[in-house]
Amino acid sequence: MSQSRDARHMALALSLGRRGMGRVWPNPAVGCVIVRDGRIIGRGHTADGGRPHAETAALAQAGGAAAGATAYVTLEPCAHHGQTPPCAQALIDAQVARVVIATGDPDPRVAGRGIAMLRAAGITVATGVLEDQARRDHAGFLHRVTANRPYVTLKLAGTLDGRIATASGESQWITGPEARRAVHMMRARHDAVMVGAGTVRADDPSLTVRGMGITRQPVRVVISRAMKVPATTQLARTAQDIPVWLCHGAEADVTNWTEKGAVSLPCPIEAGQVDPWAALGSLAAQGITRVFCEGGGMLAASLLSADLVDELVVFTAGMAIGAEGTPALAAMGIDRLAAAPRFSLDHVRPVGTDIMHRWVRQPTET
Repeated sequence: MSQSRDARHMALALSLGRRGMGRVWPNPAVGCVIVRDGRIIGRGHTADGGRPHAETAALAQAGGAAAGATAYVTLEPCAHHGQTPPCAQALIDAQVARVVIATGDPDPRVAGRGIAMLRAAGITVATGVLEDQARRDHAGFLHRVTANRPYVTLKLAGTLDGRIATASGESQWITGPEARRAVHMMRARHDAVMVGAGTVRADDPSLTVRGMGITRQPVRVVISRAMKVPATTQLARTAQDIPVWLCHGAEADVTNWTEKGAVSLPCPIEAGQVDPWAALGSLAAQGITRVFCEGGGMLAASLLSADLVDELVVFTAGMAIGAEGTPALAAMGIDRLAAAPRFSLDHVRPVGTDIMHRWVRQPTET
């Protein structure tokens, strides 16, 4: 089978897998396509909540026709018994002739074992098809396994001069409705939405995905050393229905929040603030793979200073407020350009009357 045909079918598998982003954690959002005699006979993606797996769904659709077919999978099929049998064994039992895999799974329970199982059963295995795209799609899962933290997207929205509010605190709305809808779409593709306590006090946000028809909302995460936020906010009032997790200092009294259904995740304090590494590690331990951070300025600066932002999404409105306005980022203590975190531009596009630019993290030079 030609490389171009392999790439075309893998591109479809990747697009299927993306449907599960934000909905399948702690599992990866995998896609699978099964092809026989040039015809697609089965397709699937990891279901909400992580079960069933993509391969299981695609094989169920293909039925007996899967024998002798080629399966395209965006991540190495699992080789261990969990809540379900190994997907590598399911492919073997279905008697597929060939499996094409975009990228390997670094989970120690898999890490090449899935490929070895398939080859030991006489199945031809090809790897690395559209691997770069697959690694981008699975970045959250890969980060959680290899770095013990989720993939972090930081969203900033402000004026041409980088301000997010006037001197009086007025901030709604700097960006237009199209930009706000785009933010809801981004929330939906992440496992958790994260803010600092100052944002909760100032804006009383709900942090939910609205207008998208989704049934599985992201976890709402609040980062705060002392958690001095009234339990009368929208987040507290809805914690029984939509998860709210609190990453706070061990001395903080969060009883009023936990009584309403919020989950307490005590974290160590570093330089007077919740240690961002520890907070993200705690989220990873709970299964979170992708976090969408919406500020405020102190939390954003903390993540940037700790080199924990993997992707930066900035919405810029065509207005200026001036130096008396609130900056998008709090002080970072940078006195040399060489010490500033740097990002590479991925793309720029208009969103309504605003501009969205997406930047990806540059590795730290050593």
